Amino acid sequence: MTSEIRQLLRSAKVFHPDLPDFDTDAAPDEPMTLFVEWLTAAIDGGVGQPHAMTLSTSDRAGAVTARTLLLKDVDDAFWFATSSLSPKGRQLRENPRVALTLFWREQGRQIRICGEASPGPRDVSTADFTARHPDSRAVAIAMPQSSPVDDPAAADAALDAAKTRIADDDEFAPDDWTAFRVAPMQVEFWQATTGRDQVRLRYDRTDPSSWAKSVLWP
Repeated sequence: MTSEIRQLLRSAKVFHPDLPDFDTDAAPDEPMTLFVEWLTAAIDGGVGQPHAMTLSTSDRAGAVTARTLLLKDVDDAFWFATSSLSPKGRQLRENPRVALTLFWREQGRQIRICGEASPGPRDVSTADFTARHPDSRAVAIAMPQSSPVDDPAAADAALDAAKTRIADDDEFAPDDWTAFRVAPMQVEFWQATTGRDQVRLRYDRTDPSSWAKSVLWP
C-alpha cells in the first residue's frame, strides 16, 4: 500500500460530532429490547436503510461469504428470507452458524450478532414472498439466484413467463423460498464517540432465557 493511499484513508471524513449517548449501565438484561430501541432510534433519526444487514455464512470447508440483505422481523430471533437453493441457502444447510452485522453510519452505531439460522414456519415464508413486489417475485422464480446469464434472450423469456405466472396467481410462492430465523448466541452493541473512542457492550447467552453482559475495552 502506498503512503498516498494511507494518507488518503486517514483524511477520510469521520462520524458527525452529534452522536447519541450509550449508557451501558442502563442497558436491559437481554439484547432484544436494546436492539429494538436502537432500531427505532435509527428509523426515527432518518438512517438510510436501517434494516440492511450483512449476512456472513460459510460452507462445510470453511470458505466464508458475506452479502447485504434486509432484516424482515425481530422477536426472539432475527429474520431474513432467501431461496434455499441460492448459494447462501446451500451454505446454511452445510453450516447454520452465521453472523449478522448492522451498521448505522449516521449514528455511529454497529450491532454484531452471532447465532444459528434455521427455517421458520412455511406460512411465514409464503407470507414474506407474497408481500414482495410482483417484479421482485418474478425475478426470484425466473432463474436460479446467482446463476450466470449465458443467454440473455432465454433469461428475458424466463422472466416474462415468471411475470405471467405471478399475474395469474398472486398467492403463488415457490417451495424453495424460505424465511430463516437466526437465534442469537452473542450480540454486541458498538457506539462511536466524538473522541474517536468507542463504547462496546456484549451480551452472551448463558442458557435459553439468560444473558451475561460485558462492557468491552475499545
